[in-house]
Amino acid sequence: MDAAEASELQARLAAAVYALNHDASPSARLAANQWLLALQRSPQAWAVATSLLAAPDPPPPADLLFFASQMLRRKIQSPGPALPGLGLAPQLLDALLLAARRFCAAPAPRQLLTQICLALAALALRAEGGVDGLFARMPHLPPPAVLELLTVLPEEAAQDQGGDTGVDAAARCRFTRELLAHAPAVLEFLHGQSEKAPTDDDGVPLHERNRRILRCLLSWVRVGCFSETPAAALATHPLLTFAFNSLQVSFSFEVAIEVMTELVSQHQELPEAFLSKTPYIREVLLLPALANRSEKIIAGLACLMCEVGQAAPALVAEGGSQALALTDGLLRCVAFTSEDWEIAESTLQFWCSLAHFILGIDVKTAKRNVAQELFVPVFSSLLDALLFRAQIDTDSDGAPCIPEGLTKFRMNLEELLVDICLLLGAPAYINKLFSGGWDFSSQTIPWKEVEVRMYALSMVADTILQDESSFDFSIIMHFVNILSSRTPELNGSLFLVYKSFGDVIGSYSKWLSSSQSNIKPLLLFCASGISKSISSNACSLALRKLCEDAPSFIHEPQNLEILFWISEGMNKGNLQLEDEEEIISAITHALSSVSEKELKKSSLARLLCSSYSAVEKIIDIDRDQSLRQNPAAYTQSLDLAVRGLYRMSALFHHLATSVTSGLVDDDIIIVLIGILWPLLEKLFRSSHMENVNLSAAVCRSLSSAIHSCGHHFHILLPKVMECLSANFLLFQRHDCFLRTAANVIEEFGHKEEYGALCVRTFETLSSASSISALNSSYTCDQEPDLVEAYTYFTSMFIRCCPKEAIVASSSLLELSFQKAAICSTAMHRGAALAAMSYMSCFLEAVLAAVLESPECIPNGSPGVALIQILARCGEGLLSNVLYALLGVSALSRVHKSATILQQLAALCSFCEGTAWKAVLSWNSLCGWLQSTVKSLPSEYLKQGEAEIIVPLWLKVLQDAGSDYLYSRTGDNIRSHQGYMQGKGGRTLKRIIRDFAESHRNVPIPSPS
Repeated sequence: MDAAEASELQARLAAAVYALNHDASPSARLAANQWLLALQRSPQAWAVATSLLAAPDPPPPADLLFFASQMLRRKIQSPGPALPGLGLAPQLLDALLLAARRFCAAPAPRQLLTQICLALAALALRAEGGVDGLFARMPHLPPPAVLELLTVLPEEAAQDQGGDTGVDAAARCRFTRELLAHAPAVLEFLHGQSEKAPTDDDGVPLHERNRRILRCLLSWVRVGCFSETPAAALATHPLLTFAFNSLQVSFSFEVAIEVMTELVSQHQELPEAFLSKTPYIREVLLLPALANRSEKIIAGLACLMCEVGQAAPALVAEGGSQALALTDGLLRCVAFTSEDWEIAESTLQFWCSLAHFILGIDVKTAKRNVAQELFVPVFSSLLDALLFRAQIDTDSDGAPCIPEGLTKFRMNLEELLVDICLLLGAPAYINKLFSGGWDFSSQTIPWKEVEVRMYALSMVADTILQDESSFDFSIIMHFVNILSSRTPELNGSLFLVYKSFGDVIGSYSKWLSSSQSNIKPLLLFCASGISKSISSNACSLALRKLCEDAPSFIHEPQNLEILFWISEGMNKGNLQLEDEEEIISAITHALSSVSEKELKKSSLARLLCSSYSAVEKIIDIDRDQSLRQNPAAYTQSLDLAVRGLYRMSALFHHLATSVTSGLVDDDIIIVLIGILWPLLEKLFRSSHMENVNLSAAVCRSLSSAIHSCGHHFHILLPKVMECLSANFLLFQRHDCFLRTAANVIEEFGHKEEYGALCVRTFETLSSASSISALNSSYTCDQEPDLVEAYTYFTSMFIRCCPKEAIVASSSLLELSFQKAAICSTAMHRGAALAAMSYMSCFLEAVLAAVLESPECIPNGSPGVALIQILARCGEGLLSNVLYALLGVSALSRVHKSATILQQLAALCSFCEGTAWKAVLSWNSLCGWLQSTVKSLPSEYLKQGEAEIIVPLWLKVLQDAGSDYLYSRTGDNIRSHQGYMQGKGGRTLKRIIRDFAESHRNVPIPSPS
């Protein structure tokens, strides 16, 4: 490039940088950025960048110089042979050093010097002898330039390799060793700079120079500059004194804290030295900062003291004056009030480590007793401080106000509260919480204080319950009585009190419910707390625990009435669905254990009917179309009906356990089905089923009832399947009908008398246009829920239906198998994996059939139908599995694909020596694989890969198939836990994963 070309290129570069930084037009900035990126990739970038940095005075604009140095740095860091030849590296080094000397002081911006030094560091990392060459030339640089260069050099050693692919770990280790060889000279230079007189004329103010020294020291500490320094010399090193003294200067405080924190974490000799300075830190630095509310100072000192304490818990546990000064200082930091909780939260790990150390001392030793006795007052004060900081607040309107920081702080308190409880002992911990001296007059109770103490009590429930001591929880019942009668007056934070009391009642329900007199107020409390969203979850869980832990007391008439009152209150529809289900499960549990049969029957029927009216109202709307004229009212009615159905589902779901244990007999089940099914049948035949939420709720209720009531539904099965099939044909986007039909088949499909019904249902569902349309991966991606539901249904059909039904449905199964193979290539992960699961289920059924009868092919056997399907569809199966392993989403399918291939290999291998060879053999698999690989477009495979894949995969498949067959024969079948267990299976999975990894960037494929 001659001078004229260089001059023109510099001019274009200047114009592009100006446009990028100052042009108002987005298109102009975009064009400039694209041109600059192209220049940076070109060989001319080296020359134009170095010539700009060496341009004579007056220098080019600062932003142009900054871009030139940045471009050099990026060129140096580029992976591959980016450096402009071995001989030019020293010239580039000299050019950058000259620029650093020239632009190290005002008016040049500081960022320009930093960028030049970063380029020098990158060059030193990559050039042969780069570190030694750089240090040899440093004496010729002014101190500000040396200081900046020494700061960025260690940072280059620790730079994330993900952002700098040109250097491997070994090169970085070498670079670090070469740097540390110069560490003594660097420390000497920094010491000399720290002792410079304020009047030294280097153009840098004293406070700024000291901050730069500390920043440079921090970089070298992080890389291990003191690793060879003796412990005694390190503790008294003048640079440590310099850093400690810098704590008293606000301008350098934060960097000084970082330096000392890093030193303490790296060198185990230092915590003792720093601990001796703790009284000074507390008196001279911390207390004035607390008085002045200097949060930056408080946070930094808290961080340093915590680091010292965590590094030397044994020294702190000795309890000397210095250790107590440290714990006192940190207690004050915890209690310090600010707008956030970061300072208090930063100390939690220290307190936990100290508590763990004390609790870890052998219990029988006097040392443990002394340490525990010494620190009980400290942790008692800590508990007070934590409770104070964890209090909630209310805004001016009385609304609950829980900042995100407080929520996070409370979540992180659990471990420490448990440690404090263990140190103080459960009785002392509880006494501490209950020592508020509260007046039970409702006007004077400090509810914020009560709430946080209940929160602290719930957090340590497991620890207290394991303690053998007896506790008087009467004070909790006092509050429960007050709160259960104050519902109209509650607002704001008081409902958070309900939440915390709900957590306590749920945690300690067994103790609290041991007295019969407590049951009624506890139930009334739960009823009150459930009525508000902020406490409904905690109180519904508490209700469930009470019903589980006090069944005999719950059965009293007055208590049962409270339960029914709670259930009827849910018709308002102001609770979360999961809370309503929790409540219904709790009440169902209580009613199921009622000893009197007629009372149990009438109570369960009443509970079911409490949700009946909301559902019945929807059916009435279907009779009177005028009720639909108000969309808002209709939407509300739909929502209430959905909630009612979910509650019915929860009732039957919980009954499953009671039926199994014999608590609920057949008469009661028949009564409940007699209530539920007529209602569901009316809904199935109504127009409201077009609503996806209502149809899902109906199907969920039906599935729960079938699961819990089992054979009691056998008379209704034809109607049930008819309703499900008819509704799916009407509303084909509602996959819930498919899933529920699958649940019915899972429950009843194994019985031969229902085989014809299952086949008719399969035929009807398969005739839907939405199912017929599943003939491309694109369609599968549009309807992933439908794919998952359809493949779930077909899997249940294969697994559960009798042999005659399998044979009768062979054409439908072949069609479903083909669709599953296509769906396995979908981009949607759930749809693809569901399809693969069905194919695996299909192959499992074929394997079971051939293993059962290896010597002959029985007439009318389902195995014959299934293996003929596989023989016809095998090539399509293999082709689609291979396509599924191409593209960005392939890795999620590696395990399923490997499983399918292992099953297929086992089948073909086993059939080779049996009567089934006429239908399927090892040659079948070989032909399918060769045909599939041959049909792949050339851009999907690397050069020569097609010739390697077939023999390699066939060998691995043979081994994997043998492993699977071995696991399914003789005694091995008992330990069969799945696939990929043998060496061959694991090798297959590795081969599949490697293939998917190496083909992630191919275009998204679609099999022909």
